[in-house]
Amino acid sequence: MTEKERRKQLLKEFREKQREEFEKSLPIDRKTFENLFDYLDNQFEKNNCDDTNKMTLKFLEKNKVENIEVVLKWLAENGGYCDCEILANVEEKFES
Repeated sequence: MTEKERRKQLLKEFREKQREEFEKSLPIDRKTFENLFDYLDNQFEKNNCDDTNKMTLKFLEKNKVENIEVVLKWLAENGGYCDCEILANVEEKFES
């Protein structure tokens, strides 16, 4: 294996480890997050962001998420302080 191939392999392993750690850090399952992002997309067709996370909170309550405070804290720690930031900053983390 050449040095370039070895570096490529190490980078691949590093990215995979980051993905695994991200998945483990999720306070709710990936599918619920994806549903949340779709819900927010639909809400923004009718509403503007009011700099709160009330649409996210409504979604979590409607979907009977039990650890809402943990989810909201996790979203904020990942750049989602309000509904539009959740779409702008958090959703992209799920795309890798």
